[in-house]
Amino acid sequence: MKPFLAVVARDLRLAVRQGGATLLAVVFFLLTVTLFPLGIGPEPGVLARIAPGVLWVAALLAAMLSLDRLFQADFEDGSLEQLALSGLPFGMIALAKIIAHWLTTGLPLLLAAPLLAVLLNMDAEGFGALLVTMLIGTPALSLIGAIGAALTLTVRRGGVLLSLLVLPLYVPVLIFGVSAIDAAVHGLNAKPHLLLLGALTMAALPLCPWAASAALKLSLE
Repeated sequence: MKPFLAVVARDLRLAVRQGGATLLAVVFFLLTVTLFPLGIGPEPGVLARIAPGVLWVAALLAAMLSLDRLFQADFEDGSLEQLALSGLPFGMIALAKIIAHWLTTGLPLLLAAPLLAVLLNMDAEGFGALLVTMLIGTPALSLIGAIGAALTLTVRRGGVLLSLLVLPLYVPVLIFGVSAIDAAVHGLNAKPHLLLLGALTMAALPLCPWAASAALKLSLE
């Protein structure tokens, strides 16, 4: 576990030192959400009705901003090859970098979501569901995104291709996340949606690092 935790700590230190990716994701999240009241008007009822979908779509897009750099920087400076020679399995390397990505991207989005929900006049009944869905669903965004980042690692200007690969896989997370919040807002049982969202994340936890590691091996050969 020490080499695994060392990779996580290294990526966190680099993220804190650079600071750009985390700030960019949160600022993009903020700007995207604030554009909706300006575009469709300040009607509280309309904003409350669209709030769950707007928050989740904005969070999804914000999480994608830093995906292309998930492995790219280490690949370009040779650090990825050094990690491969460290003896740590590729799957564990991918998982460590995914955890660091979530801590620097998904967690700030989770913390910012309630403030933006107030801006969109979302009903108070949905705040708990919003936090739970973000806590369960944003790790899945990082896990699934790692596959696309690994597949496009050697592709020149692969950001567009990465988006095309990842966005269809994000749709189930988006659907169950928004459905859980809507159910809570309307006084219905959100548990089935939360369980399905949790199942997606639990299924992605072993599968996505394995798939990403296979793509990384091909890129290094």
